[in-house]
Amino acid sequence: MDVKPLKKLKLYGFNNLTKTLSFNMYDICYAKTVEDRKNYIEYIDEQYSAERLTNILTNVADIIGANILNIAKQDYDPQGASVTMLVSEGLVASNENHGEEDHNSEAPGPLPDGVVAHLDKSHITVHTYPESHPDEGISTFRADIDVSTCGHISPLKALNYLIHSFDSDIMYIDYRVRGFTRDVTGKKFFIDHKINSIQNYIAGETRNRYQMIDVNVYQENIFHTKMILKEFDLDNYLFGITKKDLLPGEKKKIKQRLKKEMAEIFYGRNIPKV
Repeated sequence: MDVKPLKKLKLYGFNNLTKTLSFNMYDICYAKTVEDRKNYIEYIDEQYSAERLTNILTNVADIIGANILNIAKQDYDPQGASVTMLVSEGLVASNENHGEEDHNSEAPGPLPDGVVAHLDKSHITVHTYPESHPDEGISTFRADIDVSTCGHISPLKALNYLIHSFDSDIMYIDYRVRGFTRDVTGKKFFIDHKINSIQNYIAGETRNRYQMIDVNVYQENIFHTKMILKEFDLDNYLFGITKKDLLPGEKKKIKQRLKKEMAEIFYGRNIPKV
């Protein structure tokens, strides 16, 4: 669905609207042994390094039309990483490390550990939360992502790239527009583009893969969409083993545990055991 902007506004001064796109993304897996769970955490720490975070955020800044002025990154011991970017909306004289990759061909990658990027009065943040159930073997990996911008640049431009990069089992996506800007006559505008659902900005291929629910508060310019994968292949949720390594009874129990975990996260409530 095409989403057209409002008639171009002639503004008095800077566009003061703050547009924020927020994600909670979840990946679920089953790690059978204590050793597998340990290896899972180590895998996350290795894959979600500050270097990878920097690449993802560089592409996000490029897509939304922001320019990176400075990058600071750090991997932590025993685990975790952070990246900080200073970014401007306008053009800069030198942009040597920017936009060298093909955004559309970037394969879906694992989720990072921690990121902060500042866009003048705006920011991009990513934090991750890996955890394992001590008895059930379920390992849940959550990433919280915020892209907040001021001015004409919009975080919605990076929506499909982020979904593609973090290719998750479950996603909560929030978009809100806060504050106001004025036109040359002094009239306030509390939004500068048309939107009735975040789904308007999600690629058709992605919409076909996920079951989606909307909860929107139009009068407050608040939009919420949550998504869960439609298809379930047990092999995609096993760490350190495959379906061939499990007995039929084990496969059934593990599948039930995984689906219960996913349903609880998607609906935001605990589901009693039957």
